[in-house]
Amino acid sequence: MNLDIFSSLTYSQAQAQEDSVLERARERGRELGVESVGASTANLLTVLATISGARNMVEIGTGVGVSGTSFLRGAGKQAALTTIDIDVDHLAAAREAFREAGVDGSRTRVISGRAQDVLPRLTDGAYDLVFIDADKDHLTEYATQAIRLVRIGGLIIMHDAFDQHRVAKPAVRRPSTVATRNATRLLREDERFSTTLIPTGLGLQLAARIS
Repeated sequence: MNLDIFSSLTYSQAQAQEDSVLERARERGRELGVESVGASTANLLTVLATISGARNMVEIGTGVGVSGTSFLRGAGKQAALTTIDIDVDHLAAAREAFREAGVDGSRTRVISGRAQDVLPRLTDGAYDLVFIDADKDHLTEYATQAIRLVRIGGLIIMHDAFDQHRVAKPAVRRPSTVATRNATRLLREDERFSTTLIPTGLGLQLAARIS
């Protein structure tokens, strides 16, 4: 990597700031073995929620509430988040993060279950923002469901779009890497979406529905 680019990326990462609520959420994540979105990514999620004007959001993969808290802080007091995770300990940690952040309980719908079972029950075109940060085994299915769920003008965000920085290496054919490439291609080649890849943290694939 060009040293100037590396220096700029390092500098931008260092500018990210977090409060004690997210710091405690990350500590709970470390205890549970959960890798949350990085601080700079969390900051960006808050900004994206703000500028998108999202009111109804879906999160596939709750983690310990770092990303969900970031979205809820940016989206405004009338916004609601539906978040899905199969691990009840993760969901409990996320609820604690939401509570510490002062989020009204009526703004969150925390669902325990497999996303591939829950997502088909959600309403077509009813969501302003869909965030994907879950197991790679079903990533293409999650992307397909996200396309169905998001309204025109809405936004799909896929975290770890570099698959731990393996996607850009053509020789790497790990199942997770192939799944990430396929999900990214699915979004990029859908003419109803305008897409871009942002090199923040582990990478964010953005897809804005334009038609």
